[in-house]
Amino acid sequence: MNNKRRDFIKKAGVLASSATMLGAVGCNDTSKSANINKGDGKMKLTFQKYELKLKHVFTVAKNSRTTTPDMQVQIHYNGITGYGEAAMPPYYPENPESAAKFYKKLDLAQFKDPFEMEKILDYVDNLDEGNHFAKAPIDIALHDLVGKLMGHPWYRIWGYDRTKAPHTSFTIGIDEPNVVQLKTKEAAPYQVLKVKLGGGNDKEMIENVRAISPEKELYVDVNGGWKDKHEALDMVHWLEDQNVSFVEQPMPKKQVDDIAWLTENSPLPIVADESIHRIPDVLAAKGIYNGINIKLMKATGMRQDHIMITLAKSFDMKILMGCMTATSCSISAAAQLSPAIDWADLDGNLLISNDPYEGVLVKKGKLIIPDRPGIGIKKI
Repeated sequence: MNNKRRDFIKKAGVLASSATMLGAVGCNDTSKSANINKGDGKMKLTFQKYELKLKHVFTVAKNSRTTTPDMQVQIHYNGITGYGEAAMPPYYPENPESAAKFYKKLDLAQFKDPFEMEKILDYVDNLDEGNHFAKAPIDIALHDLVGKLMGHPWYRIWGYDRTKAPHTSFTIGIDEPNVVQLKTKEAAPYQVLKVKLGGGNDKEMIENVRAISPEKELYVDVNGGWKDKHEALDMVHWLEDQNVSFVEQPMPKKQVDDIAWLTENSPLPIVADESIHRIPDVLAAKGIYNGINIKLMKATGMRQDHIMITLAKSFDMKILMGCMTATSCSISAAAQLSPAIDWADLDGNLLISNDPYEGVLVKKGKLIIPDRPGIGIKKI
């Protein structure tokens, strides 16, 4: 990346971060923030490994699983606790053991004021290379804590209208025809379905969904499963006739020229997923994709995602917010940003059977952000 691009990204990040913090200061109610002056004024980090149990076997183009490793994280400060989470699917390089190793290096007690979010999160980010998934729950827990200290949810701190939160899609993983049809029946309350493709039975997947839900809007996610750009384009034209709204990561992320060609010729928007992690990736996706899929885990949390939304909008790119299979902790955190995006795929908590929190709800497919401070969750 050349120096001009680095400077652009840095300036964009600073501007968006400043907007975030100005929003926080603007909503700071000192009467609701009185707890900041009680206790010993030190932040304490705790964490526990957790295993998410999926309701169904979950299959994408490259693997299947029935559970997802997870880390639950808390930041305690003056009797108030902020909650965060790192869902860690096995196809990513991080795991609960690597996260625990990273957390043991952290010293949050050195910070006396949780409102110094930029300083704290810069410290976390610069402590070690990588560890994006491990860093995300620190960011989420800090946002939850500060929101609780302020007495406001983050959608309000950022100035969003929660009634503009979009409908979320419900994911249908690659499976046998009878299972696909069963999952589609179970997804009856949802107006949008996201169908996983790339397993060699793409048309069969869509046809089995359409056998149960002939009219619903569909998103498709190929997870880089297509390799030939001409075959990919033929498939996109076929999908257009099936009321599909966009195609997510149709080809492996390293096939940049092929993806750019497909985007130029495609009748449907082409959205980046595996290609997108943090702020620099948004700039790299400009001109290659029509839109981006942002995720808390990959971006290291809410701060980065907020900046990425601002940057993508400046490029007139569409924004999908996705998720891992997760609890209502990280899904509710992501939902705080949802009024600012185009499409939502925030169903990770709906795919598990052991959610320990109550948070964002889905009514007739629409995200309902709770009016609770912080990220809006409570323990069940």
